[in-house]
Amino acid sequence: MRGKSVARATYKGLMRIAGQPVPLNVRVNSRARRIIVKVHPSTGEVSVIAPSQRATAAALDFARAERDWIAERLSRIPPAVAFAPGASVPYRGVEHVIRWAGARRGLVTIDQEACRPTIRVAGGIEFVGRRMEDWFKRQARFHLSRKVEIYAETLGVKVSRLTIRDGASRWGSCSSTGALSFSWRLVMAPSWVLDYVAAHEVAHLKEMNHGPRFWRHVERLVGDSTLAQEWLRENGSHLHRYGELSTGHAVEVIL
Repeated sequence: MRGKSVARATYKGLMRIAGQPVPLNVRVNSRARRIIVKVHPSTGEVSVIAPSQRATAAALDFARAERDWIAERLSRIPPAVAFAPGASVPYRGVEHVIRWAGARRGLVTIDQEACRPTIRVAGGIEFVGRRMEDWFKRQARFHLSRKVEIYAETLGVKVSRLTIRDGASRWGSCSSTGALSFSWRLVMAPSWVLDYVAAHEVAHLKEMNHGPRFWRHVERLVGDSTLAQEWLRENGSHLHRYGELSTGHAVEVIL
């Protein structure tokens, strides 16, 4: 039986916050029960969601009334960090500085002899950003594949496919067909955080819920996961400030 269709539409505009024009996305979602204003904690994207087309005018009025709240949230957002020479970016939980290694063709490498943790990127300087992101994705696949293989063997489950994405709202996901998906940005987090997310999704291959048995599987794989969960709650959104930014979780104000 088919589910009820959901009406969605998006309109873009500007609103003035603290004297500055700020892009505003107006979204219509028929599943919304009330008007909601969101500010993405990493990108600063401001959205207002209306439950119907007729409610868009009221939604805009609500957003205008929340100017002070929006301005306060925007003031908390850290500046974006491009993958460029001289930038400092986290890898496996450790800050590394990006250095250009010259125009000659070559690999992205970690310089073990530098006085501070350094990632050196060879090739055309205009391609440093793209090469860095590609390198992060390869590293994420390598580390996540290793952990998933170990955890799947421990629990006696089979993974049908592993995909690396730029997850906007999830660090990982598991489908009923055994396919796992992870955000490549996890490789920026400390290794024990990546391990926890890998264990979390593999445990879903045994239990597609968050009941007691599911958490026992997670504990069997990585022990107490409280610290990893807290790290993601407190620091996870900041990982989206690096490189090509995307939208994801937002802070909500409900009318």
